[in-house]
Amino acid sequence: MKRCYNSRQLHAFSILVSHAAPFVSDLFDSCFKPMSLIVLGINHKTAPLAIRETVAFADHELGEIMAEVKQQTQGSEVALLSTCNRVEFYLSNESQEHQQIKTQLLGWLKAKKALNDELDDVIYYHKGVDAVKHLMKVASGLDSMVLGEPQILGQLKACYQKAKRAGTVEQVMERLFQKAFAAAKRVRHETDIGSNPVSVAYAAVTLAKHIFADFSKLTVLFVGAGETIELAARHLEQSGVKQMVMANRTLANAHKLADEFDGKAVGLDAIPHYLAQADIVISSTGSMLPIIGKGMVETAIQERRRKSMFMVDLAVPRDIESSVAKLDDVYLYSVDDLEGVIQENLQARQEAAEEALVILDEFAEDFEKWHAGRQKHDTVRELHQVFAEIAQAELERAKAQLKNGNDIEAALEHFSHRLTKKFLHQPMVWLREDDEELDRHDITRQLFQLDKNSDD
Repeated sequence: MKRCYNSRQLHAFSILVSHAAPFVSDLFDSCFKPMSLIVLGINHKTAPLAIRETVAFADHELGEIMAEVKQQTQGSEVALLSTCNRVEFYLSNESQEHQQIKTQLLGWLKAKKALNDELDDVIYYHKGVDAVKHLMKVASGLDSMVLGEPQILGQLKACYQKAKRAGTVEQVMERLFQKAFAAAKRVRHETDIGSNPVSVAYAAVTLAKHIFADFSKLTVLFVGAGETIELAARHLEQSGVKQMVMANRTLANAHKLADEFDGKAVGLDAIPHYLAQADIVISSTGSMLPIIGKGMVETAIQERRRKSMFMVDLAVPRDIESSVAKLDDVYLYSVDDLEGVIQENLQARQEAAEEALVILDEFAEDFEKWHAGRQKHDTVRELHQVFAEIAQAELERAKAQLKNGNDIEAALEHFSHRLTKKFLHQPMVWLREDDEELDRHDITRQLFQLDKNSDD
């Protein structure tokens, strides 16, 4: 009979244990860490071209770089966007404070690019929900040189895919990017942010119209075969250009683009030959070194008998040596030079941008709720686990006492005393710590409802 009685008591203990943790499930609800996201970067607004091209990363090295940053920041989720107008790192790390991650990343970047204080003046930093909103603005084209331009969304999707392949994106960043893409799609569909063709490619063509009156007799040399080059070719075709030469490192890609515009495809080694025939040169590659040098252009100008040449370098780092601008009969423009042209085309998109911000706030709030819920779930799960382990250990201790023939009432009292002491140990340690920012005593009284009447 005694053994049966003990069994019932042990069953009761087990029920007590299984329900012991919930009473503290809200213990840290008001003490969660801030949202674990940061954005660190430079763009056309904060840094001149000379610095942006120094900080830029080649497309083929992005996977390796993201893996390196993950290691340097102690396991952060990482994505890296590197375009002609911006270099941005997106990180999530729930085990470190924002400032720690920022310091680690900035120190690594300075060492990687051999930069010092000059980077401090141009870098920007966003954390928590501000980081979420920033990424959504970038995805929607609201932070671009060309307000509302759609190319950045494709670039951001490519950045996300590279991070996935590199294994540096997990649950938080996965959710963040999907929300950013969804937000950008809705902005595109529900506002006029994409009205009126405005892009660096469009700006380049607009600028060319100030120099050439008749495009039908012009020859255009494109260097590169990416989205920006394709867009520029489309604008020039619509403006009347009939003769196009596509030069690219990968000849197959050059042929693909040339076929679309009834042009000629050549390799980069053929540029000196076709440069002399070109009235307009537009370059946008991922090369880390200049492709067209001053001497090459000098020779071409002589062959053209001083006939003017219009050149636009849309690449970062630059494809065309900056010294080319010093040559007579050559009009060379960089991406930064196009900003004035672009500003003239933005008025129609300003109202749409205000509407877009309302949409982005909605998506950012939704992500914030998801993140808070996820964090709460993790905290509650960990609390249950911790308290269940404590309770199980004490239960085993009580079982051993009963097996040794100890008095059951004494075993119960001992179990209750030790369980209470163990459960409250960590909260008591936390309560005794001095904290100028938090009133820990007030928080504790609220969490444990110490001020409520016993009748409640």
